[in-house]
Order: sequence, then structure tokens, then C-alpha cells
Amino acid sequence: MRNRLRLVIFWRFAILILILAGWELAATLHWIDPFFYSKPSLIAAQIYDWWVDGTSQGPLWLQLAVTLEETLIGFFIGGIGGIICGILLGRNPFLADVFSVYIKVANSIPRVVLGSVFVIALGLGIASKVALAVVMVFFVVFGNAFQGVREADRYMIANAQILGASRRQVTTQVVIPSALSWILASLHVSFGFALVGAVVGEFLGARVGIGLLIATAQGAFNASGVFAAMIVLGVMAFIADYLLTMVEGRLLKWRPAQFENT
Repeated sequence: MRNRLRLVIFWRFAILILILAGWELAATLHWIDPFFYSKPSLIAAQIYDWWVDGTSQGPLWLQLAVTLEETLIGFFIGGIGGIICGILLGRNPFLADVFSVYIKVANSIPRVVLGSVFVIALGLGIASKVALAVVMVFFVVFGNAFQGVREADRYMIANAQILGASRRQVTTQVVIPSALSWILASLHVSFGFALVGAVVGEFLGARVGIGLLIATAQGAFNASGVFAAMIVLGVMAFIADYLLTMVEGRLLKWRPAQFENT
């Protein structure tokens, strides 16, 4: 296992180095236009410049902090709302039938349109970005929570009812643990959606944030700035995914060993 882990890590870094080296070489030899596609050395210099001298909107850490704050607030509100609504509607077929059409219509609305509406209604502050992040997260988590509840083992539910468990006990001790894998799987994806919602909201209109940084770089035809902001966002998302994986491992210790490595 240790040799396999070393081999995996080696090939991960080897592929990354190969991609960056090929990109740098292609841009240097003008096989691709560096004005439009930049190159790794220029992107690294842009990140260093932002970190040392700051951006046109202020220090880089401030842009990161604002975007991360919007992302986390939207992630938690949308995630909690999606879990609660998914469980409620999953356990109540009548409510599911009543609200299903509204959920489908709301989910079909393009998020960019909602982002514009939120910016108009809530202004350029943090509220409009959080609102868009909440919408992005809610439907992902809701769908998985709802399906996870519906896929709960009917035999386990029947056995619990035979043993005298109330409806609330069945929900909290059988259905929710059964749906937990679905819910946590959706949280991995939904953090990325929350980040997208915050950045898109900033791109549409903001005073500070990584999205505004991207919009400013785009307006100046600064490809290095656009790629640099993308890398910063990617690192942020990677760290968040790693932390969510740790949380998932602690919450799902009861899973059989064969499912932990899938």
C-alpha cells in the first residue's frame, strides 16, 4: 500500500509538471499565443505580485476572505435548508407531490439570471452573493437528501416499526443514517457550487472579491490574472474538499470497510 501511494503521488506530480512544462514551452515558442493563454511563469509571477503588493482592489487575503465568507455562509444555509427540506419531503409523499412542481420550476431557472436579480434586489454587498450561493447549493443537497430518504431500506424501517419505534424515531435512527452517505456525497459537490455562486455574484457586481478580480483582469485583457485567480480558487476548493473528506470519514465510521475506498 505504501509503494502504491508513493507511485500515485509520483505520477500526480509528474503529470502536473509535464502539463506545466508543455504549456510553458508552447507559449515560449509561440505555438499558442501567450497574450490569450499566458504561461505558467507569468501566472506564478502574477500570484506573487498579488500576494506581495496586493491587487487593484486591495490585499489578496482580503479578496480571499470575502469570497470564502460568502461561500461558507451560502454553503451552510443552502446545505442545511436542502437537508431539512429533502428529509421532510422524502418522508411525506403528500408534501412531495404538492411542492414538486415548484421545485422543478425553480431549479430550471438559469442561475446567472437569478444572480442578476439578486444583485439588483440586494445590492453589491455580501447578501446578493450569499443568496446565489444558497440557491446553487440548495438544489444539489435537496435532491440527494430526498433520494437518500426514498432509498432507505424498507426492511429496516419495517423492523423498526414492528419493534415499536415512532415515526420520529424511524426518521432519526433509521432513515437519516441511511441517507447520510447521499447527503455527504452532495456536500462534496455543493461546496464547489457555493464557490461558483459567490464568484459569479462577484463577477456580476461587487466591490471586492475573487470574482471582481477576475472581471478586472478580463477587462484589462490580463490572461495571467484570470488564470491566477482560477488557481487561487482551485486551491481553496481543494482544501475544502479535503476537510469535507475528513468529516465524512468521522461521520461514516460505521460503513463496511469495502465501501471506504470506493
